Amino acid sequence: MSSTTVTRGNSHETFYIAPTLTPSAVSAQTTSNQTFNVPGLQTTDIIVPQGYIANQTSGVFIVEADCLTAGVLTVQFGNFTAGSVTPAAGQYDFQIVRTEGPTPPNAV
Repeated sequence: MSSTTVTRGNSHETFYIAPTLTPSAVSAQTTSNQTFNVPGLQTTDIIVPQGYIANQTSGVFIVEADCLTAGVLTVQFGNFTAGSVTPAAGQYDFQIVRTEGPTPPNAV
């Protein structure tokens, strides 16, 4: 898609995905990294969680999302309650930013 006639930055493309996830329980006052197969994800993708499409389980938050292995989405769920809870199963929204090359270490 990129062209030499178009001003380009380091973001090659940005798109959204909404995979259906079935998370496992998260112990009280902890976080849990959980993995899900999402074909096409790349380890260089920047993944920004947008949230759960319906109602999330009370006290559960998405702390972080990454692609540490090609095609595998890693989501860190946080449980900020006094008991074990299971994040809601269903569609989750993520913004994917695919860079044009290595991400620069600074903005200079």
